[in-house]
Amino acid sequence: MSESSNQEQQNETLATRIANRNLALHEQGLLRKRTNLVLDPSQSNYFEVDALPYVNFSSNDYLGLSTSNVLIDALHQGAKDYGVGSTASPLVVGYTEAHIKLEKALCDVTGHEAALLFCSGFSANTALMKTLFEPNDLVVADKFIHASVIDGIQDSGAKLKRFSHNDIDSAKSCFERFKPSALVTESVFSMDGDIAPLAEMSALCQQHGAWFIVDDAHGFGVIGEDGFGATRLTDDIKIDAQLVTFGKALGGQGAAILGSRELVDFLVANARHYIYSTALSPASAVAAFTALTVIEQQPELREKLKENISYFREQCESKNIELTDSLTAIQPIILGDSAKTMAVAQRLKEHGFWLGAIRPPTVPQGSARLRLTLNANHCQQDISALVNVLADILNND
Repeated sequence: MSESSNQEQQNETLATRIANRNLALHEQGLLRKRTNLVLDPSQSNYFEVDALPYVNFSSNDYLGLSTSNVLIDALHQGAKDYGVGSTASPLVVGYTEAHIKLEKALCDVTGHEAALLFCSGFSANTALMKTLFEPNDLVVADKFIHASVIDGIQDSGAKLKRFSHNDIDSAKSCFERFKPSALVTESVFSMDGDIAPLAEMSALCQQHGAWFIVDDAHGFGVIGEDGFGATRLTDDIKIDAQLVTFGKALGGQGAAILGSRELVDFLVANARHYIYSTALSPASAVAAFTALTVIEQQPELREKLKENISYFREQCESKNIELTDSLTAIQPIILGDSAKTMAVAQRLKEHGFWLGAIRPPTVPQGSARLRLTLNANHCQQDISALVNVLADILNND
């Protein structure tokens, strides 16, 4: 067979594989698709899809800063001062005063020595794991750790062992059995909304001479003193490497790895994600810096978020809607069956409410759920209306 025929056969095999995989996911109801939203920044928590209006209960914009005029103006001014993009890798000409200023501010609010900026939390987590660990390392992580952490550890060649979710005794057992190089957890878990026992895990790592790594993506901006994340929860939490993102409570885009100066220097010299990627835009860095200032100066945003969380839970209790123990903005309603979850989500859309419908493999089998997220800009009228409709749907199912 000629070389061209071999190439044609290979391409045909790849095309067939793609088609078969798409068909299988479609038949299982698991084929993911994008939704084209029509947004109006002046109408926070509202958007349109196919000319139909919806109330948004599915974003991670916990403080409502993505539509803040202060941040919009900061992004605009950042673009005027630095241009739209960074134009190059940070190691070429993509590292500006805007990046340096943001890194310093992040260190000031978390207590770390140094910071390194990335364009997304996924790339930051993957870069950290892939660069830090080697095949002779063993890492223990929470069973529900984010996919970016799993991918990075797998890319590094290190062995990964997972302990039962938020179970400190299970983590201790892993340390006794495996003597790991590090423990990895999230602060606030993205699908369950619960908070890890960070102080106990930090003590465990210090006792065994292992690194403590925390993905603080859903905590930074809303938990801890002044809202500044995992290191600010209690004085006895020592974190060796901490990921924070700007696309959730900070309302913008980008992420950072925080740790010692030695760690950051090591990543700058070795992390391929950082070396070979165009840097975060300076304008995005300016917006993130401004968000830190807003969070520090406007504690009422976090208070309003807490009020909305409490109000939602009270309304659900009054309607006998079963919730988890989460006290954060992430409020999962576990329905178990994937088809039922999709059906309930569709019924809610018919009433104008948009919630995330989360199914395996994102969550474990049998734990499909509505992932409802609250933010500081939600009003009690919308929350009450959602709960009333949800109660009717569940009671009449």
